[in-house]
Amino acid sequence: MSFFSLDCVRKKERELERKVRANDREHNLSFKYATNAIKTSKYNLLTFLPLNLFEQFQRIANAYFLVLLVLQLIPQISSLSWFTTVVPLVLVLLFTAAKDASDDLNRHRSDNRVNNRRVQVLIDRKLRSEKWMDVQVGDIIKLENNQFVTADLLLLSSSEPLNLVYIETAELDGETNLKVRQALPVTGDLGDDVEKLADFNGEVRCEPPNNRLDRFTGTLSCGGQKYPLDNEKMILRGCTLRNTEWCFGLVLFGGPDTKLMQNCGKSTFKRTSIDRLMNVLVLCIFGFLAFMCAVLALGNLFWERNKGSSFTAFLPPLDGNGPGFSAFLTFWSYVIILNTVVPISLYVSVELIRLGNSFYIEWDRKMYYARNDTPAEARTTTLNEELGQIKYVFSDKTGTLTQNIMTFNKCSINGKSYGENVYDYTGQRVEVTETVDFSFNRLADPRFTFHDHALVEAVKQEQPEVQAFFRLLALCHTVMAEEKTEGELFYQAQSPDEGALVTAARNFGFVFRSRTPDSISIVEMGQQRRYELLAILDFNNVRKRMSVIVRSPEGKLCLYCKGADTIIYERLDPSCSKLMDVTTEHLNEFAGEGLRTLALAYKHLDEDYFRDWRRRHHEASTVLEDREDQLDQLYEEVETDLLLLGATAIEDKLQDGVPQTIEQLSKADIKIWVLTGDKQETAENIGYSCNLLREEMKEVFVVSGNSLDDVRRELRSVPETPLPPPAARRALSLSVLWLNATVMADETANGEYGLVINGHSLAYALERGVERDFLRTACLCRAVICCRVTPLQKAQVVELVKTYKRAVTLAIGDGANDVSMIRAAHIGVGISGQEGMQAVLSSDFSFAQFRFLQRLLLVHGRWSYLRMCKFLRYFFYKNFTFTFVHFWFAFFCGFSAQLGLEMAFWTAVNTFFVVGSLAMYFAVTFTMYSDGLFLALPSAFHFIGTGRNALNQPGAWLTILLTSILCLLPVVTLRFLSLQLRPTINDKVRQAKATPPPPPRRARMRRTSSRRSGYAFSHAQGYGDLVTSGRFLRRPAATPRTSGSALVGRATAGFSPMGRSAGYSPAGRQHNAKVPDVQVTSLQMYRTMAEPGL
Repeated sequence: MSFFSLDCVRKKERELERKVRANDREHNLSFKYATNAIKTSKYNLLTFLPLNLFEQFQRIANAYFLVLLVLQLIPQISSLSWFTTVVPLVLVLLFTAAKDASDDLNRHRSDNRVNNRRVQVLIDRKLRSEKWMDVQVGDIIKLENNQFVTADLLLLSSSEPLNLVYIETAELDGETNLKVRQALPVTGDLGDDVEKLADFNGEVRCEPPNNRLDRFTGTLSCGGQKYPLDNEKMILRGCTLRNTEWCFGLVLFGGPDTKLMQNCGKSTFKRTSIDRLMNVLVLCIFGFLAFMCAVLALGNLFWERNKGSSFTAFLPPLDGNGPGFSAFLTFWSYVIILNTVVPISLYVSVELIRLGNSFYIEWDRKMYYARNDTPAEARTTTLNEELGQIKYVFSDKTGTLTQNIMTFNKCSINGKSYGENVYDYTGQRVEVTETVDFSFNRLADPRFTFHDHALVEAVKQEQPEVQAFFRLLALCHTVMAEEKTEGELFYQAQSPDEGALVTAARNFGFVFRSRTPDSISIVEMGQQRRYELLAILDFNNVRKRMSVIVRSPEGKLCLYCKGADTIIYERLDPSCSKLMDVTTEHLNEFAGEGLRTLALAYKHLDEDYFRDWRRRHHEASTVLEDREDQLDQLYEEVETDLLLLGATAIEDKLQDGVPQTIEQLSKADIKIWVLTGDKQETAENIGYSCNLLREEMKEVFVVSGNSLDDVRRELRSVPETPLPPPAARRALSLSVLWLNATVMADETANGEYGLVINGHSLAYALERGVERDFLRTACLCRAVICCRVTPLQKAQVVELVKTYKRAVTLAIGDGANDVSMIRAAHIGVGISGQEGMQAVLSSDFSFAQFRFLQRLLLVHGRWSYLRMCKFLRYFFYKNFTFTFVHFWFAFFCGFSAQLGLEMAFWTAVNTFFVVGSLAMYFAVTFTMYSDGLFLALPSAFHFIGTGRNALNQPGAWLTILLTSILCLLPVVTLRFLSLQLRPTINDKVRQAKATPPPPPRRARMRRTSSRRSGYAFSHAQGYGDLVTSGRFLRRPAATPRTSGSALVGRATAGFSPMGRSAGYSPAGRQHNAKVPDVQVTSLQMYRTMAEPGL
């Protein structure tokens, strides 16, 4: 094992637990903790060129053209100048390098700006101004109001009473509401005394660096005592100090170890189906190029063997190089010539188109929300065309389909319902338009409205159950109150639900006024009361409830709890059974109207029991391992035998345009699944109100089994699906198994169905043995609603569809509980709503209203997808058409790797098509397409399946076929007419060789008695002038042929005629002398008989 690997192992073992000692740099440096300097850049001046080139040449096309450039430098195989490859390659590399350099330069500037910020550090008993990059773990630093937090700090002391600080975490989670943190009393006594702070030598043992923003475990050892540390004692880097004059903190994590930087790791790279298709196409093009070059190399081999010997005078062969070696060189020569078939500019062109499509999304005024001044934002430019491929949409309900502006609407107290539905003595509903007068309460919120006067009267009559109900709402929360002027209260809540409940209690006479870490001050019907806060059992997605333990001014201990009704009911005392039945009826009524419900309960505690429980709670909070599990067990123990008070109902209205958007998406064959944490009745009611569930549906299945077998049985009681014949079914299953063992085939049900499943049943449905049944049932249904689900279950549902379905998924949400779902989907969309910006920060696209999803998918998504598919078809068609010219020309130039086009023409055409195609493409698209077509007829435009739309459209192949025929037809016609009308000597020779010669006739010698001169009967001009000229007589004699008759054949021994009729060989070789269609002249016969020795 190398030294480097040993060092990594030691570092990993050391980071199982972090130990930090205050004001002791030497001790902390021994652990080699990271400094506070950050580096998000990738390159520097020395590494930019090699690293960037290495990254770029990992692309197949770039690496191919680099190899091509090397081949062009070999003169034996190159028929092109080297600059024909260097120029486009350098342009592509420079374009990408400039983009990468610009991005990295911005990161360098950001890093330098952050690292050079100043902060006061306690060094040598003095506060010194130091750069952030020079801060070390274990230093004590001072922060002032509105200053950014330098590192992850343990809060030691502050200027506020009880050592409180107020922080804004917008840079961490996007939430702008203030949060409170409190220092330990033992460190809070240090105050701002520099001497005391310099003498502080506490030692912290805590968890190693991680990315959990909501959790921290550790202990502080000081003065022989051990104190528990949790997230409420920490101030994280990225926060901003607000409403606090100063505070001191101990640096525990710096630079890359901070939770902010731990969460800035590499995000999952999402690739579109177009990208995958392009990679496959490029590989296929490489194979096709190799095939074409191999065909031409074989053509060169056969041509050299059969025809090449006739042209050695023009193409003299090299010494020792035969046809095989010539074919080998020809192969590589055609690799160079046919390189245009490989799209080097494809990736750059695609990125430019995607960038333009992103601008169109951001510039769309129809997706701009003027009320909040929020435009649509394309946070990534690589997924635009994937928007046109969406098959499944997973949506949150609260804040996504609804406005997430909560109003206290109804409640049930001690079995009696209060709210807008008022009934007379006959039981008939009476419409009440007059609002309740809250003038008796000078601290009431004037914006709050309520219509049931009976509840106000019950409060004024001091009914104990009603007062306990609103007292619980005023005490059991984590809301922060800010009172700028006397009587003018502003609440900052972590969720709109809490803000609505506390505001309701405020208007009904129980006003939450202020809080400290160990007390809560409220005004009960005009009387100021202070409750001692002993413990907060906080809410989380697993517990689904929150509790506080307080001591009243009279000294009574009481636990107040609020949460989901199913969770509260499991912990009620048996004496509440009748009240529970009545409250359940009210809850069902509330949920049927689409209201969000919570159950409220309380419990009186024994002093001795609480003292023992508090001791065990302190012990559990100081352990480092399994701290959360031990605390959860203690919470479960104390939250039992509760007494039911009632329930609340909060209204959250639908956003504008939600029903119309869902209807349009359904027409486009996009399936919508709603994943919500609300009650089943609430979710069903919202489903009907937003047209997700319709009365026209054949049936709505409800899965609510409490065991694995029950859930499996309910899932299998689905609509019968028309199955194909057995043979076709077997073929389908075999094909699916051959393609991908995990892919499930699509099925169609007889009619429209809906599915509703709760979180308890969903936990069983997601198990390995049942997940396929659940997915099959859900995919048969038109709409799916999952209720009472956790954030983890949301992500699991998305992953299930991604795993077993070949479909593109989209998740849309607005809160932190939707982040896991957004990251799991192919495309994540965040809505900038009332729950902060965490969903937006994790998303690929963002806007302000759900209705904009319709335009994002049906207009911009399909526009982008259509543009990209047409561009790819046009791009490959242009490249192949240009390349086939050279391929076809090879059959007319003896496969000699000659160019069919001039270099200037080639370069001009290629540049024109690459640059001009982009401009023409967008111009034609703007002219021929409009968003109205996609919105008016969404079912008429099917864009699912990149391969089908990009390659399988008959129009594209018909265009290629017709264009090829039209390109070949003039050439073939011209060749045919030229051959018939104006044949060349070579054409005549080919025809002569193709036509078999007639059988030779034996000359008959006729002897007559009369001696007549053959010369006198000659019909042709004599050879007198030719003989006297001496041209033939002066020709040197040739070596006589040893075989054959001297009088037979076209060229006799010693005579080698020249001219067109003599069959001149460019190679200088002696051809076959016999040409049947040329007669032997008399002069040739005379010379042969007169000179027998020749």
